[in-house]
Amino acid sequence: MTGESSSIDSTRPSIARVYDYLLGGKDNYAVDREIGDVFKRDLPGSVAIAFANRAALTRAVREIVTTTGVRQFIDLGSGLPTADNVHQVAQRTAPETRVVYVDTDPQVLVHGRALLEENDRTRVVPVDVRDPEGIRDHPDTRELIDFDRPVAVVFSAILHHVNDEEDPAGIVRHWRDRVPSGSYFFVSHFRSGNNPETAEAEKVLQGTFGRGRWRTDAEIEALLDGLELLEPGIVPAPRWRPGTAGDPQHLGGERELTVWERLIAAGMARKP
Repeated sequence: MTGESSSIDSTRPSIARVYDYLLGGKDNYAVDREIGDVFKRDLPGSVAIAFANRAALTRAVREIVTTTGVRQFIDLGSGLPTADNVHQVAQRTAPETRVVYVDTDPQVLVHGRALLEENDRTRVVPVDVRDPEGIRDHPDTRELIDFDRPVAVVFSAILHHVNDEEDPAGIVRHWRDRVPSGSYFFVSHFRSGNNPETAEAEKVLQGTFGRGRWRTDAEIEALLDGLELLEPGIVPAPRWRPGTAGDPQHLGGERELTVWERLIAAGMARKP
């Protein structure tokens, strides 16, 4: 989340690469796997957070493109590519969809620029998520996104890496005030369980990266102030509009969730 770097530092862990490792990716280094293994070894079951989050994001993107006319997305803190990136999910239904990915991790930028070679309806903007004006005014954003038309703004697993003093609500408010009515906001966020698992996971992230803030459902909902929160509200990610049998989370609305699956929440809102 810091400023753009020109080189990849394989000696310091990266949030994006640790997440990639937990999802089974290969774009990570020993230092990232060391942190990831703390979750795998000492917090067994915690990897479910990453998978539940990714599945909810996929469902949200699919729902927006199949039920609304929104055909442009801004994915803030997008992280490393996975099997189903936002543009891939959206363009299966609506090939004309345009997506701006925003991240400052050098490895994300390398992959993102390779992505540009194969898809001219995507851009990668190397601006910190805490600088929304810089993102909005970036030439690549301006080229791809028409701010006179509704936009889907994606905050997937990023606002919990913005500490309270960095004003995460202000970041959301900036976008809320600068997109037209009919725009959508998707948020997924670490969900405080007031339990030992939450405390330990938060300790690992804060000790490693100096960030990682678990928030309550009410605190997460407050981030969407001024927007119309859509059903089912802020809920554990597997409970957010669980999909069909083709979705690995399709039973999330029926079965008992693990303690870890309850520690990532999701919600979607619309600007009236």
